[in-house]
Amino acid sequence: MKFGIVIFPSKELQDLANSYRKRYDPHYALIPPHLTLKEGFETEEKPEKLTEILEAIAKEFQPIHLKFLKVSSFQPITNTIYLKVEKTDELLRLHEELYSEIPGGPPEHPFVPHVTIGQKLSNDEHSDVFGALGMLGVEHQEIVDRIHLVYQLENGSWSTYETIRLGKD
Repeated sequence: MKFGIVIFPSKELQDLANSYRKRYDPHYALIPPHLTLKEGFETEEKPEKLTEILEAIAKEFQPIHLKFLKVSSFQPITNTIYLKVEKTDELLRLHEELYSEIPGGPPEHPFVPHVTIGQKLSNDEHSDVFGALGMLGVEHQEIVDRIHLVYQLENGSWSTYETIRLGKD
């Protein structure tokens, strides 16, 4: 089964992201706007065991402050446009802990905390959309106190298996 670990931002931020995703992201219907902490990974491990590991990790972290900085792009690697999130020590430490404790290989790409708002765009479309959105002022901050273990369904969509609170209860 394929799993991933994500943070779902506030409804306010999700609404902002979705206002662009419905036009520029073909994965719009597959998963809500999210910040990926651990990319999709295949494992034979039971979801209950993954939840157990995540709960132990989550106890070591307090709720995390997310600061959305601007609209950015992964071009020339891919024509993906995203809302950039400040890479804090706490966010980086959580990302690294998940990769060291949860099954699956090392990250495929360097960790760039973000929420995707457009992907799989043609070069011209990317240039037009990024040019317009690049001027968008994104000044949003929030505290998140949950991480989510998600799994992929046969139709390619993702569903939440378990929501885990950060911090000691």
